[in-house]
Amino acid sequence: MTAAQPKREPQRDAERTRAEVLAVATEVFAESGYSGARVDEIAERTRTTKRMIYYYFGGKEQLYLAVLENAYRGIRDAEQKLQVDHVDPVEAMRRLAELTFDHHLDHQDFIRLVSIENIHRGEYISRLDSLRTLSQPATSLLDDLLARGRAQGAFRTDVDALDVHIVISSYCVFQVANRHTFGFLFGVDFTELGHRAHLRRMIGDVVVGWLVNR
Repeated sequence: MTAAQPKREPQRDAERTRAEVLAVATEVFAESGYSGARVDEIAERTRTTKRMIYYYFGGKEQLYLAVLENAYRGIRDAEQKLQVDHVDPVEAMRRLAELTFDHHLDHQDFIRLVSIENIHRGEYISRLDSLRTLSQPATSLLDDLLARGRAQGAFRTDVDALDVHIVISSYCVFQVANRHTFGFLFGVDFTELGHRAHLRRMIGDVVVGWLVNR
């Protein structure tokens, strides 16, 4: 080990430090964007040093890419934990829509990161080929629910998994991305518990109402 290298931590401590850095970096990048975020600030807010952050992640860009990947992994992991194999497909689709709604409102930094990436035309996310593979289970789950629903004669046949994903995602992203402007213009607070519950039911109603074969 050279003098320039930080001292290695035990594996458990290293994993904890890395997770802490990712959590704080997510907040900082979501608040300030890539160009505005400072690794010094991330180091100050964690129990580590700037040199250690570079040791774990390689640099600011690599840290930002790790934050993006981790943020997308969060919603995919939540979807895969949804146990709906033996649930009526109509009810399962409602649960998936509501789970997505909850995740987006509970992880608003994720939406801010997505918005920043879109402002910059996906400059960094386009370097993460791993996210294409990571996103496949989302449409696979929807494909399965649609297939089961159609087999029962419950779902229409002229939409696909990506269509459903767009409807659910766009509604849920709106709650965060437009919270302040929409709230100011129309005097609503998306975070108020009663209103949040209403909006949560609404996305389930919208998706099921749209998909049910009439």
